[in-house]
Amino acid sequence: MEVMGLMLGEFVDEYTVRVVDVFAMPQSGTGVSVEAVDHVFQTNMLDMLKQTGRPEMVVGWYHSHPGFGCWLSGVDINTQQSFEALNQRAVAVVVDPIQSVKGKVVIDAFRLINPQTMMLGQEPRQTTSNVGHLNKPSIQALIHGLNRHYYSIAINYRKNELEEKMLLNLHKKKWTDGLTLRPFDVHSKTNEQTVQEMLNLAIKYNKAVQEEDELPPEKLAIANVGRQDAKKHLEEHVSNLMSSNIIQTLGTMLDTVIF
Repeated sequence: MEVMGLMLGEFVDEYTVRVVDVFAMPQSGTGVSVEAVDHVFQTNMLDMLKQTGRPEMVVGWYHSHPGFGCWLSGVDINTQQSFEALNQRAVAVVVDPIQSVKGKVVIDAFRLINPQTMMLGQEPRQTTSNVGHLNKPSIQALIHGLNRHYYSIAINYRKNELEEKMLLNLHKKKWTDGLTLRPFDVHSKTNEQTVQEMLNLAIKYNKAVQEEDELPPEKLAIANVGRQDAKKHLEEHVSNLMSSNIIQTLGTMLDTVIF
């Protein structure tokens, strides 16, 4: 299921479009195309936004391609033509919410190439700005007309101080997370595995110490090259085992007293 909406903002200069807000449209679609824009809903929404202190104009539209990647279909090109008929600098933004789940937002902005310019053999204007960067086009986007019927536009994100703090605190751990109890059966099984690994490491370390006493000094310098450092891993296991058991015991005592 696709969703779509309009973007509000302003045209800063000949190359820059600033988007400050968006609002969704009642249209939806399936596959890789959406329906036409409802102009009555758009007019009513813009009037209500002006009453709330949002007087910006419509600078383009956005829609989703769930799982398909960022490119424009034939219906999307026709929709973009209707927007560019009203304003030649209107922008079409495509977002892939399925691929964005991995942690990086998959988004791209497009604008149509004037067919008359291509027929006359003239090259479209190019930008040499160092603000932002273009995404590497996928094979699917090239097949569907990228750089032939439409071209990609660089996207740059700007965050104020408050937005940056909000994003940094989004997945920030609280002090109470350190006292969260694990299930006792899982904790017991983890302890058994750790103790067994410590036993194996202790045997390896004892064997390594005995070998060091028998090796000459010139071979002792390269004896442990490429081999597991049993002493270092043993120290790490001891430290992790002690800290996990202390936290588990402390949390259990607090729960017993409080609850």
